[in-house]
Amino acid sequence: MANGAENINTKVKPEKVEKNKSKEKKRSRDQNKLSVLETHGYTIGRRIAHSNRHNTSVAIKIVSKLQEATDYLEKFLPREIEVVKGLRHENLIRYYQAIETTHRVYIIMEYAENGSLLDIIKRDGKIDDDRARKWFMELVNAIEYCHSKGVVHRDIKCENLLMDTNYNIKLSDFGFARNNMIKKNGQMKTSSTFCGSYAYASPEILKGIPYQPNSSDVWSIGVVLYAMIFGTLPFDDTTYQKLLKQVQKPVSFPRDVIISDTCKQMIIQLLAPLKVRLNISDIKMQPWSKQQTNNSPADKN
Repeated sequence: MANGAENINTKVKPEKVEKNKSKEKKRSRDQNKLSVLETHGYTIGRRIAHSNRHNTSVAIKIVSKLQEATDYLEKFLPREIEVVKGLRHENLIRYYQAIETTHRVYIIMEYAENGSLLDIIKRDGKIDDDRARKWFMELVNAIEYCHSKGVVHRDIKCENLLMDTNYNIKLSDFGFARNNMIKKNGQMKTSSTFCGSYAYASPEILKGIPYQPNSSDVWSIGVVLYAMIFGTLPFDDTTYQKLLKQVQKPVSFPRDVIISDTCKQMIIQLLAPLKVRLNISDIKMQPWSKQQTNNSPADKN
C-alpha cells in the first residue's frame, strides 16, 4: 500500500475568516455508477472501484479543476491531502493515494461499505446504548489520536462517520482539518475560521470569536452522541439567531426517551460551556464510557 497521499501540490494560501454553511444533500445511485455528493458547497464525484495495487475495493473522490471553486482547489483540497498523509489509525478512513492530472484530482481512499452513521440513525430512529457507546468511544479514540498529532478535524458530524465491514467507525472528510496546531508549550493554537455545519458547531464558533478547535471538536462529539441516543439533533439550526440562543443554555432532553443518568451526565458535560467542557482525554474516565458493551454492533445491523 502507498504510504499516504501522493503527487499533490500542498501549498496553501493564508487562511481567512469565513462563515460558510455547508450544503448537506446527498443523491444516492447505484454504487457502481458515478454518484454525486454535495458538501461544503462543492460538488464532488465519487466512484467505487477495485484496486489491484491495494487488492481491495476503494472509494475514489474525483475533483474537477474546471468546475470547482477556487478556494476549494487552492486551500481546502491541498490542506486535506497534506493532513491525511501523516495520519494512520484504525478509526480513520485511510487515504491511499492522490493522483493529479491536467483537469482532475483523484483521491483514492478506503471504502466503507456500510454507509454512514447518519444512514443508521435514519434507519433505526435511535441507537441502543451498547452500539452508541462502542461507536462513540471509537470516535473518541480517533479524535484523541488526531489531537495528539496536532490535527483538528473541525467538521465532525454523523455524515462523516462511516462504517466498515464490521460496523466500526471510520472518521472521514478532512477538508476542514488543520495540522501543526500544537504550539511549542504543548498548548493548542486557536482558530478563527468558521468550519463545518451549524448544528454541530460550538457556541464559541457561532459567536465568531477565536476558539480552541480541539474543544470545539469535543462539542461536536457531544452532538453526535446526542443524535445517536435520541435519533435527533439537540439544537435547531433553522435560523442562526435561534441556534445561538439554544447552544448557550443547558441542553434539554426529550421526555419520551429514557436514558441512564451516566449517559445524560456525559452529554451534559460535552455540550457545556468551554470552561467546564470535558477534555478529550477525560471522556474515557467517565462512568458511562467505562460500562461494558454487551454485544457487537455488527450483530444488530
